Amino acid sequence: MSNGPRTGLAAISTALLAMSRRLEVRDVLRTIVASARELLDAEYAALGVPDDHGGFAQFVVDGITEEQWRRIGPLPRQHGVLAAMLHQDGPERLADVRKDPRFGGWPPAHPEMSDFLGLPIRDGEEILGALFLANKRGLADKRGAPGGRQGFTDEDEELLSLLAQHAAIALTNARLYERSRELTIAEERSRLAHELHDAVSQKLFSLRLTAQAAAALVDRDPARAKGELHQVAALAAEAADELRAAVTELRPAALDEDGLVATLRNHVRVLDRAHTAHVTFTCDGVRALPATQEEALLRVAQEALHNALRHSGADRVEVTLTRRAAGAVLTVTDNGSGFSPSTVRRAGRHLGLVSMRDRASGVGGRLGVHSEPGTGTTIEMEVPGG
Repeated sequence: MSNGPRTGLAAISTALLAMSRRLEVRDVLRTIVASARELLDAEYAALGVPDDHGGFAQFVVDGITEEQWRRIGPLPRQHGVLAAMLHQDGPERLADVRKDPRFGGWPPAHPEMSDFLGLPIRDGEEILGALFLANKRGLADKRGAPGGRQGFTDEDEELLSLLAQHAAIALTNARLYERSRELTIAEERSRLAHELHDAVSQKLFSLRLTAQAAAALVDRDPARAKGELHQVAALAAEAADELRAAVTELRPAALDEDGLVATLRNHVRVLDRAHTAHVTFTCDGVRALPATQEEALLRVAQEALHNALRHSGADRVEVTLTRRAAGAVLTVTDNGSGFSPSTVRRAGRHLGLVSMRDRASGVGGRLGVHSEPGTGTTIEMEVPGG
């Protein structure tokens, strides 16, 4: 329940900031509804996102308990006043929604509502949703009017219009974020498929051939068969390590909860256990960075570690993250076979270098690659901070 109307620039600013900080669409919807209800001092608020089948893909309410919502039943359809909000440009303000000719009644458990204010949330020509408020509170008591309600005002309409404009931006950004995350997951799944094919499936193929050889030798040369069985055990252990590492890398990094430093440290710890090479991580005074930079640094670190552990033959890989001015420098160094960057480019095998450079430049950073045959490889990425 609200403690009374919150007015003024500070209240509006708080509501807009709350919306802009959410990334998940569902969280954005809940924040919009709660902010609208509090700012306009309404008893009930709801936001419906339409689907293409005459209903609502999402319908978020505030002011109704979960038990009430459960007893109300299925989500409403696009009809009556709710439908009108999805097909008009401006707000709809009613002294008593029950007396409107478009009103079609409520389910038995639905709370009683009278005065009503609704507004579509638009992104250009697209209707993202519709915001509904009911039962303005406070004004009747202040003016001493016994019973009845004073209803929503012109100022309420203006405030709701402002809120709806910013809600459209926040909701659009949340949708883009979720789409970006979906693409990242698809990219990770594709990478995992290649990883399983290139590493694990080949190990399993070798394991099968070695087991067949052992079976053929059991009767005529038991000593050699025993050696082959030892090799089967070793190959099975390597395949398990490869699979464990691939699955671990598929899991999305918990950057939002843990931050870059903790996420990198945990990632390196798992790789160190999963591979024969010794993998270490050190960090020196790095502060929190903008989210886009932290994600880019993590992805470059993962790609560089992948190359070092799968292709270089290194027995030692070092990951360091150091502070530089307001930004940070990531370095991944291995003592493996190394390569000639120019030869790799000519051969068409980029080892992920193009992707890493794109990630670095995309967040205002730079990527350096230092390697020669026989001298190991160092990948260095610098970001300027925020």
